Amino acid sequence: MKHLVAPSVLAADFTRLREEFALVNESEADWFHLDVMDGRFVPNISFGMFVVEFMAGLAEKPLDVHLMIVEPEKYVEAFRKAGADVITVHYEACDHLHRVVHLIKESGAKAGVALNPHTPVGLLEDLIEDIDLVCLMSVNPGFGGQKFIYQTIPKIRKLKELIAVHNARTLIEVDGGVGLQNAEKILQAGADVLVAGSSVFKAERPAEAIAQLKAIGGQSWSV
Repeated sequence: MKHLVAPSVLAADFTRLREEFALVNESEADWFHLDVMDGRFVPNISFGMFVVEFMAGLAEKPLDVHLMIVEPEKYVEAFRKAGADVITVHYEACDHLHRVVHLIKESGAKAGVALNPHTPVGLLEDLIEDIDLVCLMSVNPGFGGQKFIYQTIPKIRKLKELIAVHNARTLIEVDGGVGLQNAEKILQAGADVLVAGSSVFKAERPAEAIAQLKAIGGQSWSV
């Protein structure tokens, strides 16, 4: 199967949310990527579970919910009930990551773990077989429209090796500054899921931008 493309709703026009969701529903995109920010873990505030629930009513594709929040374990069940199909928490926000990962899986969602740009992938070695998805942040989290950090490319390769050594089925997702200018290198390094915000929603023809990202090649599975 082809790699997955997950347009990041944070870059959408929230005054035209129904139209933006309809566009993605009708496109070749695979998931919706939703960034939940609390203004504490990251220096920005986005939306919470009630908005996610509203978005779930508009979406015809899985919701990939990225919790950029402190104490995410308190909200796993609420976001699952709101419609999240994948729930990703930050390694840096969890004192008891193993417990949180299994809490997500017990809720019925796929469990993801995100790593900030400075966090080594080796820290996931003891848990990689339990994780459905690792989200490598290729920008500092909190704001859209940032430039891709190219040190992410060798980081993808290291993570791919770690997954192979453990014979795991973990997906590698790359989030931040992803577009046609770097998507091929990201996929060649081993990524499975491309999160694209500004490069989709700010494009002159968003559906065409999604189709171009989807056409680049790569393999993965879907929810």
